[in-house]
Amino acid sequence: MATVTVEINGRPYAVGCADGQEDRVKQLAAQFAGHVSNVAAEVGHVGELRLFLMAGLILADELQEARSGEAPVRPAEPPPADAGVAEALNAVAARIEKIAQSIT
Repeated sequence: MATVTVEINGRPYAVGCADGQEDRVKQLAAQFAGHVSNVAAEVGHVGELRLFLMAGLILADELQEARSGEAPVRPAEPPPADAGVAEALNAVAARIEKIAQSIT
């Protein structure tokens, strides 16, 4: 078993993987890190666990859309940069609620 160190949200994490899968794990971690970074940019730093949860839900939504062939659901217009953290959190919460509704 191999171990790969990946960086998510500025912190290193050691991840075990099958021998020969190191590059794949690094690619997946980079994709996840990008989603975490995007969520952090939208809502600010609300705690690492919450950022990871939101990024994971977004990835799950994308996977479900890809499997079903549906067009991605995206907000028509992102909230203005000066809208504040509360409005950004509301936008992300609405998206998560939509994802949760489609799962149940």
